[in-house]
Amino acid sequence: MVTTRRANVLGLGLIGGSLALAMAKHGFTVSGSDANSEVEQSALARGVIGAIGIDPLAEISFIATPVSSIPDQAKLALSKTKGIVTDVGGVKSSVVNSVSDARFIGGHPMAGSELAGLDGADDALFDGAVWVLTPSAQSSDESFESLAKIIRTLGAEIVVLDAERHDRLVAVVSHLPHLTAATLMGLAHLTAEEHVAVLRLAAGGFRDMTRVASGLPQIWIDICRENRVAILDALDGMISGLTEMRGIVESQDNQALLARLSTARNARANLPGRVHELMDVCEVRVPIPDRSGAAAEIFTLAADLGVNIANFEVSHSVEGDRGILVLIIDKASAEMFRGGLMARKFRPSIQTVA
Repeated sequence: MVTTRRANVLGLGLIGGSLALAMAKHGFTVSGSDANSEVEQSALARGVIGAIGIDPLAEISFIATPVSSIPDQAKLALSKTKGIVTDVGGVKSSVVNSVSDARFIGGHPMAGSELAGLDGADDALFDGAVWVLTPSAQSSDESFESLAKIIRTLGAEIVVLDAERHDRLVAVVSHLPHLTAATLMGLAHLTAEEHVAVLRLAAGGFRDMTRVASGLPQIWIDICRENRVAILDALDGMISGLTEMRGIVESQDNQALLARLSTARNARANLPGRVHELMDVCEVRVPIPDRSGAAAEIFTLAADLGVNIANFEVSHSVEGDRGILVLIIDKASAEMFRGGLMARKFRPSIQTVA
């Protein structure tokens, strides 16, 4: 007898709708809810969800509502189901600090689209995307393992970070670029009012740099409030850098300008690629100690060391319920990873993959 797998999605915008489609594509029966009843009816009519509401038998519930509402929605899902609960918000500290439950793990898929709402929903949106998980000290290894397997099924690559570090990093790589694009677009718009032809001159570089400014403005109100401190630090860094650049240009210091541009070019060229590009890999087997959060700790160490995990699984011993985490990683990182694991009292073994 085949047991139907079930999932909930609370919040049916672009990410929630894409999650519903992706989960259904992989065999889940999906129930969904949204603060807007018209959106619920539209999602049902389009086949994005199979039922409206929260399914109490769901093994997983995704919270895809605005950041400020995530804690209450997560607590609602935890009270109505016995499955794991996660969210997809772009800010994590405020969420993780508000929801303390072994079945809850914060998450943030780094994926999006220029389209909005259900019109942009895409069952392949997470294929190849980086999906950050931010387990807390209360999150159970069992919940982490189950969630990680589902996310891998959706085609995403998992990175594990603590919530505060996540917020600092996304302030630089996500929130700052959006605010910068909005500022640059505003400057171009003011210029265009004086010279109508200016936006016709906008070439590929300008369009690429300002593309994120086309996103829905409403969600950024929440994000800027919830991640205010980290965003202000990132803005201060940007302002400082631009001030220095202004000084270089003003003084016509060609050597300093060339150094800045060369450093930026090299840094851009060395941005890490996707882990599925790994060719020379090995297998690392790590017995999971009997302590809460051990599996998440291993993934967090991998993120700290820059170790790409191409695949993983948890193998359970026939003698008991303690598991062995089996990871496929870049062979060049193996010894560094082994050393980090041993320093944290893990007992890893490394095997060559034929």
